[in-house]
Amino acid sequence: MHRPLHKRSKTIIPRFVLLTICLESVIGHMLLGAEVTNSVHDVILWRVHSHNDYLQGQPLFDALECGSNSVEADVFLVGENLLVGHLPIFLSKDRTLEKLYLEPLRARIKQNGGWVYTPGITFWLWIEIKSEPKLTYQRLRQVLKEYQDILTRFEDGEVRTNAVTVVLTGRRPVELICAEASRLAALDCRITELGVTNPPNLFLWVSEDWNRHFKWRGNGKFAEQELEKLKSMVERSHCNGRGIRFWGVPDTPTAWQVLWDAGVDLINTDRPQEIKRWMSECLTHPPQ
Repeated sequence: MHRPLHKRSKTIIPRFVLLTICLESVIGHMLLGAEVTNSVHDVILWRVHSHNDYLQGQPLFDALECGSNSVEADVFLVGENLLVGHLPIFLSKDRTLEKLYLEPLRARIKQNGGWVYTPGITFWLWIEIKSEPKLTYQRLRQVLKEYQDILTRFEDGEVRTNAVTVVLTGRRPVELICAEASRLAALDCRITELGVTNPPNLFLWVSEDWNRHFKWRGNGKFAEQELEKLKSMVERSHCNGRGIRFWGVPDTPTAWQVLWDAGVDLINTDRPQEIKRWMSECLTHPPQ
């Protein structure tokens, strides 16, 4: 059975981009609707987030092949190195943030006219800090400066968008980052933090634990009461100029459809190839 994707003929770009990164190129894509053919092979999956991307067979490259416009990497500071992995026991000195993500992204951007996919549309690189927050960020800041030619800069309340926008999650040192007049990364926040006085464009995304808010685990029908709560959270985020994503959501077509229909901006998945096939079926074989 094919589950319908709403607005099948359009590439969906997060609504909050208009409010948080007001650049002519982004606005232009929004106003034009970014029309595409009814084939997912010609579509960039703006709303697909490759969660724990480093666990894929080919980190970053599998996501890019599937058209995902957002990936996430966990980092630990070990000596002077930012090593990518889910737990310390899985770390390897050969799997650094630079080697797995920053260098390949720079190479692709250079080959693709200055952007990861479409000119003017930024690619989201989420970095989850898992080791001591301040020390890790201080080293991360040094590393990011080496790639500032491809990274979005946040300076004096303004956003100078670039091919890649870094979003920090996990153990991020908010006060330290908040005090910076110029930085190469934004943060995520909880929905309860919306409206708190902070520098403009510090928090670009709302990230929430699905299991903290909803009882549904993928079996049976998604309750109407929970659906209304989900839509309310999406609306609240958008009204505050932020996108929203959830972690811990069942990674199944049924759940993907729930998130899609509710307007969740990024759909977390550890199965980028499967979600691409699912979207392809929905786009090329809509229900009669």
